[in-house]
Amino acid sequence: MGCNDIRKRENVYFHIPWQYILAVVISLPLCGFLLCVLLSLAFHFEGTTRTHCKVPNYLPSISAAIGDFRPEVYIWRICIALHCAPRFMFAVIYYNFHTSYHVRKFTLFKVLAAAASSLHVVENFSLVGLTYISSSENYDLHENCFILFMVCSLVYMLLTCILFQWEKTEFSMSATVLRSLKYKRLLFVTNLGSFLLAVYFFFRHSQYCEPGVYTIFSFLEYITVTTNILFHGTIVLDLEGYALVVGPVEKFKSKS
Repeated sequence: MGCNDIRKRENVYFHIPWQYILAVVISLPLCGFLLCVLLSLAFHFEGTTRTHCKVPNYLPSISAAIGDFRPEVYIWRICIALHCAPRFMFAVIYYNFHTSYHVRKFTLFKVLAAAASSLHVVENFSLVGLTYISSSENYDLHENCFILFMVCSLVYMLLTCILFQWEKTEFSMSATVLRSLKYKRLLFVTNLGSFLLAVYFFFRHSQYCEPGVYTIFSFLEYITVTTNILFHGTIVLDLEGYALVVGPVEKFKSKS
């Protein structure tokens, strides 16, 4: 059913294309993250770039940019609070999206789809945890939330790519969804590579205290976060042509 057909129906009290909702949801963490980094560089450079090694560093880590100074901490928390609630809905939507294909007959496929959606939910909860528990308040808990976030995020992205590839081999997919799969693969590989490199440079900085190494780590963190956000943003392509509608249920039931 097209958006125009829905709009013409009687007793439809609210109608908005999914693209508008998704654009806002995805833009909130991306814009919030960039704004926090810029504000940290402009007003809190010394505080956000200082490490225990006391060597020159030119970029703040994400934890320092979003959790140590005001107004950055408020901006990030507001953006995450506004964007997290719809993300729980996206997890359910994706499960139904995947199991609507003919491959739903395979039990393993349904299990993987459920696992991916569950990981999406846990990732979202852990993001809330590392957002509202800063590293300066409780470093261990913040670190555990971050580790859980990254593990769930990487496994979720891998499972999502597998599910879409499985659907591609079993079912004829639209050109838009195929393009979405291509982007997902690229973003997953980039996310994994930047994360592994970030871990390497973090431990290298901690062990050798070389000037500039923490800056490389911070930059790789930015890439990891950005690719994560953009990966979730591919839902704009997957749900192209869909809309959020409020109206009587019987109005949208297919006639037999």
